[in-house]
Amino acid sequence: MTDSTESGLVVVDKPQGWTSHQIVGRCRRLLGTRKVGHAGTLDPMATGVLLVGVNRATRLLGHLMLTEKEYTATIRLGASTITDDAEGGTIERRGCGVLDESLLDQAMQPFRGDILQVPTQVSAIKIDGKRSYARVRAGEQVELKARPVTVFEFSLLGSDPAEVEGTPVLDLRVRVRCSSGTYIRALARDLGAALGCGGHLTVLRRTRVGPFGLDRAQPVDNETEHLTLIGIDEVAAECFPTLAVDEPMARAISYGQRLSGVELTALTAMLHQGRFLALYAPDGPDAKAEAVFS
Repeated sequence: MTDSTESGLVVVDKPQGWTSHQIVGRCRRLLGTRKVGHAGTLDPMATGVLLVGVNRATRLLGHLMLTEKEYTATIRLGASTITDDAEGGTIERRGCGVLDESLLDQAMQPFRGDILQVPTQVSAIKIDGKRSYARVRAGEQVELKARPVTVFEFSLLGSDPAEVEGTPVLDLRVRVRCSSGTYIRALARDLGAALGCGGHLTVLRRTRVGPFGLDRAQPVDNETEHLTLIGIDEVAAECFPTLAVDEPMARAISYGQRLSGVELTALTAMLHQGRFLALYAPDGPDAKAEAVFS
C-alpha cells in the first residue's frame, strides 16, 4: 500500500496480452489508491514501456504524452490485415521475396522526418463521438484524415524471409523513434503499400518514452507484489526544463498567479528547494500557470 500523499510515476514493462487498462487496475491494487492513470496506450499485442501516474502525478500525464517515443518492431511484408497488425484478419496476401537492403532503405525514406500519416482504422480516434475501432468492428467504412507526425528514425535492423500458409513473406526488424501520435502499424501498412506487396505489424515493443527507458521499467503482472515509485519532484525535473524560485515567488505560484518579467522558452517545472510546484508556460515577457501541483 502507498500513502495517499505519495505521488509519482511507475515505469512499467507491459507484458504481451495485457491491456493498458488492466495494468492501471493492477497498479491501483498494489499501490492502494484509486488515483492512477497511464500515458499513451499500448495495444494488447505490444510490450514495453508504459508510464503510470499515481495521485497528483496523474495530472502530469497529458503533458508527458507530448514527447518522443522509441520502438523496436517487426514488419511483415507480403500480407495486409484489417487492423494493420497481427491481431486482425488477413485481407490480402501478395507475398514478398528477399529484397536488397538498399531498396528497403530507399522505400523507407519517405516515411522519415515530418510526414502526414493516416492513422490506422482501428485507432481510438473519435469520429462523431464514437471510437474509430468501434465503427470498424461494427462493419462501418471509416475514413480518417492524415495527421502531421515526426519520425526521427526509421531504420532497418535486419530482415528474415519466412513462409505463411504457403506464401513467402519478409519480416523486417526495425527501430522507430518518433513523436507522440505516430502509429507504427500505419508505418508497416504504408511501407508495404509503397513496395506493392502489403504489410502489417507482427511485433511491437516500446523501448522508451521521453527519458524513461526499459532500463528503468519494472514488470507488472499477477505475480508482482511491489512497485517502485519515482517521486513527482524527480519526474518533473527529468521531463521539463526547471526554474528554482524563492519563497515569495513560490507563494505566488501556489495561487497560480502570473509571473511578471519571468521569461521562459518552454513549458517549465517551477521548483522551490527541490519541490515541484507547478508547470508554467512562456507568455511574452511573462510566465503563466499551466498546472499547479503545490
